[in-house]
Amino acid sequence: TSHHTTSFISCLWVLHGAVVLITELCEHNPDTLDQFRKAVPELVQIMKGLVTSSYSPEHNVAGISDPFLQVRILRLLRILGHNNDTASDAMNDLLAQVATNTDSSKTAGSAVLYETVLTIMDINSESGLRVLAVNILGRFLLNNDRNIRKKNTLFSTYCTLLFLLYAPPSGFYCSRALELSLALVSAVNIRSMMKELLIFLSTCPPELRSQTTSGIFNAAERYSPSKRWHIDTILHVLTTAGGDVRDETVPNLIQLITTASELHCYTVHKLYRALVKDISQQPLVQVACWCIGEYGDLLLKGECEEIEPVQVTEDDVLDALETVLQSHMSSPATRGFALTATMKLSTRITDNVDRIRSIVSIYGSCIDLELQQRAVEYNALFKKYDHMRAAVLERMPVMDKNSPGHTNGDTSGENKEPDPSKPKPVEAGLLSEPASQVIIIGYCIYVQLQMKAPSGNVIPAHGLGQVTQTVVLNNPNKASLPCLFLCSCLSH
Repeated sequence: TSHHTTSFISCLWVLHGAVVLITELCEHNPDTLDQFRKAVPELVQIMKGLVTSSYSPEHNVAGISDPFLQVRILRLLRILGHNNDTASDAMNDLLAQVATNTDSSKTAGSAVLYETVLTIMDINSESGLRVLAVNILGRFLLNNDRNIRKKNTLFSTYCTLLFLLYAPPSGFYCSRALELSLALVSAVNIRSMMKELLIFLSTCPPELRSQTTSGIFNAAERYSPSKRWHIDTILHVLTTAGGDVRDETVPNLIQLITTASELHCYTVHKLYRALVKDISQQPLVQVACWCIGEYGDLLLKGECEEIEPVQVTEDDVLDALETVLQSHMSSPATRGFALTATMKLSTRITDNVDRIRSIVSIYGSCIDLELQQRAVEYNALFKKYDHMRAAVLERMPVMDKNSPGHTNGDTSGENKEPDPSKPKPVEAGLLSEPASQVIIIGYCIYVQLQMKAPSGNVIPAHGLGQVTQTVVLNNPNKASLPCLFLCSCLSH
């Protein structure tokens, strides 16, 4: 064996041909891998000799001893070390030596480091080597040579994702690798990148989940190849880590769903399945309830071309919503979504309106004031304005984004908030619309009530006696707000 090794070193071009031949045999006939893995120690010694050898003008390129042979040996080592602990352990020290001592200022050195990083990421290497590989990637991306920067951008995504999946589950390096992976997402690699990022999300440490979900949402917003892919990606995140997403995720996803009219049937079937399976992820449950309320008729039809339809009855759907309403895991906001969805179904189903009326009436005495208020309003709609119920509860129109600065899971740009110290004046007036027209105006106003004793500046209304108490309405920033009294006259 030593005789053959000496002969190969004395004639590097013969060695180069032998390495290429072994590589081709291993790639086309996996049965030969075990046989050639026995030669890993010899390949390591040959590679070490090339790294530490003195200057040889016949084989030296820009200070690198025979970079062509080094690249070929590294490729062969990558094949032999893949999914094999023994072979991987035998080459760990060599890879660390090559990664540390190779000069990356020249193209030849960058080529050797390129193969070194690929080999580190493809074998069962140590975590320290993977950290070293990520650092090399960072240097490549900062290189002034556009050829090197472009070439390494193409493979750095793959290497960084492997580091995410196999590196230690916490720490600074994992966070930096995540940042690098998200920065490398583009319209070209969005599908493959997102697949690996979603795998990482399912196993990443809790302290990185919020960062990961925000990055995934931002990337999906910018580069989604289709609306269906976009919706599926967000739903996957909500199913996996719904408790770690930002508050604006729910309205953003609802807005996206409303704009995809051709996917309403697909979305409501998929969300119903998710709701029945798990109600612990509150953002997912909220979106599911909203879609069932809006598109429950599509769910009950049991016809959908994009997905295998769910065969459900009206009782099945109402049972699912009642489960959400009664669950101790449901937040007040989630119960509000479920109650509104139940009410909306009263115009989309035919045989269970009385059951819906009963469900709504129960929450008229709920201790949660917001839920109680909604239930009281819905009860009034049943009792006093039943002729208007179908118009009031019809499907929502397509929603516009609240602000161009908001994206799914992240914010970009400046969002100009109104100055609370300068409230917008509101003019009071009467609604004089015909009875056949219905105007629905929704307000969400947050105020603070401040009880004050009357002052000399307060003048009672004519004929109403003495003022004994005054009430001041403030917004959360304690800026005075104008009071609005809206009178509506409906003729019958």
